[in-house]
Amino acid sequence: MNKKVPEEDKTIKLLSRTNTFTWQLHDNMTIVLFLLPAFILLSIFLVYPIFRSAYYSLFNWKGFGPAVDYIGLENYTRLLTDNIFLKAVKNGTLIVIFSLVIQLPLAMGLALIVGRNIPGRAFFRAIFFMPYVLSEVITAIMWLILYNPNPRRGFLNAIINIIPNLEPQAWLADTRLVLPAIFVVLTWKYVGFHMLLYITGLQNIPRDIEEAALIDGVNSRQMVTHITLPLLAGTIKTSIYLSIIGSLQVYALVWIMTRGGPVNASEVMSTYMYRYSFVRFELGYGSAVAIIMLLISLTFSVIYLRLTRKAEYVT
Repeated sequence: MNKKVPEEDKTIKLLSRTNTFTWQLHDNMTIVLFLLPAFILLSIFLVYPIFRSAYYSLFNWKGFGPAVDYIGLENYTRLLTDNIFLKAVKNGTLIVIFSLVIQLPLAMGLALIVGRNIPGRAFFRAIFFMPYVLSEVITAIMWLILYNPNPRRGFLNAIINIIPNLEPQAWLADTRLVLPAIFVVLTWKYVGFHMLLYITGLQNIPRDIEEAALIDGVNSRQMVTHITLPLLAGTIKTSIYLSIIGSLQVYALVWIMTRGGPVNASEVMSTYMYRYSFVRFELGYGSAVAIIMLLISLTFSVIYLRLTRKAEYVT
């Protein structure tokens, strides 16, 4: 009887390991089955088009028939030496800088005001967030009407016409004003979105910390700079990332309002790509632009993630 006990223990352990492996395999198969539809859709509509665009970027392809005129990296050489494309990159960079310097601080200020217990805060939140709900097409059409150079039709010029010593402006036809005018529209539309992100972050800050700081004699400015902003670091990082990626890929507003004009003064990478791909039907060259846009966005994402991880490790 004593000799059978170890054998029974071994059998029980073997069965236990087998059952554990079976359950792990079952759980893994369940996870794979749930992820499979998303993986298939992602592969068809994202991964495959990327590789296909990279393939077409090596050809002089008009979009009709098979791509047979192989030209290697000529599209990329042409792209990186084209002054209009370089100007589009510059405009995209300026929009990124304007977003970081003006749009996000404005959203933070609104969040600090509206996020507190003030009368009518729900109303103000809805008002500031409402433009984000509108589509970019509707937003562009609305602001086209507001920017109309005729004072009888354009609201902004109608107001300027009333003020002495000021003349109506051709907001979207002046090379000096068109990019700031577009940025005003982008800020009007997206400031509410970033404001909502910051409000969500503010609501996650424990009130006990702020109350303890007030007891210690901290004023409002010190509260914001030394307590609120550090505790919102994660939300701020997310907001910065979304703002930069969105600024690099802005398309619909610019195309509808100016089509990149006047004289390419508001050209951005996405409108440049659309022009060559679907207006001039140089889809090989347009594919090269798309790949460069992807590489710029991907490079920024990798660098940004590494910097944020290093900052978290240091802190």
